[in-house]
Amino acid sequence: MKINYDPKADALYIKLTDKTIKDSDEPGKGLIIDYDEKREPVGIELLQASRLFGGKKEVSVELSLTEAAKT
Repeated sequence: MKINYDPKADALYIKLTDKTIKDSDEPGKGLIIDYDEKREPVGIELLQASRLFGGKKEVSVELSLTEAAKT
Protein backbone atom coordinates (compact mmCIF):
# COMPACT_ATOMS: atom_id res chain seq x y z
CA MET A 1 0.00 0.00 0.00
CA LYS A 2 1.25 3.47 -0.86
CA ILE A 3 -0.18 6.82 0.18
CA ASN A 4 0.62 9.95 -1.81
CA TYR A 5 -0.50 13.55 -1.40
CA ASP A 6 -0.36 16.08 -4.24
CA PRO A 7 -0.50 19.58 -2.71
CA LYS A 8 -1.16 21.30 -6.05
CA ALA A 9 -4.23 19.15 -6.69
CA ASP A 10 -4.98 18.86 -2.94
CA ALA A 11 -5.58 15.16 -3.57
CA LEU A 12 -4.68 12.17 -1.43
CA TYR A 13 -4.33 8.80 -3.19
CA ILE A 14 -4.20 5.46 -1.40
CA LYS A 15 -2.85 2.80 -3.76
CA LEU A 16 -3.99 -0.58 -2.50
CA THR A 17 -2.49 -2.83 -5.19
CA ASP A 18 -0.38 -2.65 -8.36
CA LYS A 19 -3.22 -4.05 -10.50
CA THR A 20 -4.34 -2.13 -13.60
CA ILE A 21 -7.26 0.26 -13.16
CA LYS A 22 -10.18 -0.71 -15.41
CA ASP A 23 -12.99 1.43 -13.94
CA SER A 24 -13.66 4.19 -11.43
CA ASP A 25 -16.68 5.32 -9.43
CA GLU A 26 -17.39 8.45 -7.43
CA PRO A 27 -19.72 7.21 -4.66
CA GLY A 28 -19.56 10.56 -2.89
CA LYS A 29 -18.41 14.11 -3.56
CA GLY A 30 -14.63 14.13 -3.67
CA LEU A 31 -14.26 10.36 -3.19
CA ILE A 32 -13.13 8.24 -6.15
CA ILE A 33 -12.59 4.50 -6.02
CA ASP A 34 -10.58 2.76 -8.75
CA TYR A 35 -11.30 -0.90 -9.61
CA ASP A 36 -9.53 -3.70 -11.51
CA GLU A 37 -11.14 -6.02 -14.08
CA LYS A 38 -12.65 -8.15 -11.28
CA ARG A 39 -14.21 -5.03 -9.71
CA GLU A 40 -11.86 -5.24 -6.74
CA PRO A 41 -10.59 -1.91 -5.33
CA VAL A 42 -7.19 -0.80 -6.61
CA GLY A 43 -7.05 2.68 -5.11
CA ILE A 44 -8.93 5.42 -3.31
CA GLU A 45 -8.63 9.13 -4.10
CA LEU A 46 -9.77 11.92 -1.82
CA LEU A 47 -10.15 15.32 -3.47
CA GLN A 48 -9.84 18.52 -1.42
CA ALA A 49 -8.01 16.37 1.12
CA SER A 50 -6.76 19.23 3.28
CA ARG A 51 -10.30 20.11 4.37
CA LEU A 52 -10.74 16.57 5.68
CA PHE A 53 -7.78 17.05 8.02
CA GLY A 54 -8.72 20.51 9.24
CA GLY A 55 -5.92 22.21 7.30
CA LYS A 56 -3.22 20.48 9.36
CA LYS A 57 0.23 20.37 7.78
CA GLU A 58 1.00 16.92 9.17
CA VAL A 59 -1.26 13.94 9.63
CA SER A 60 -0.22 10.63 11.13
CA VAL A 61 -1.69 7.39 9.84
CA GLU A 62 -1.96 4.18 11.83
CA LEU A 63 -2.54 0.91 10.05
CA SER A 64 -3.39 -2.31 11.82
CA LEU A 65 -4.14 -5.61 10.11
CA THR A 66 -6.03 -8.45 11.70
CA GLU A 67 -4.54 -11.93 11.55
CA ALA A 68 -7.18 -12.97 9.00
CA ALA A 69 -6.25 -10.10 6.67
CA LYS A 70 -2.52 -10.93 6.78
CA THR A 71 -2.96 -14.34 5.18
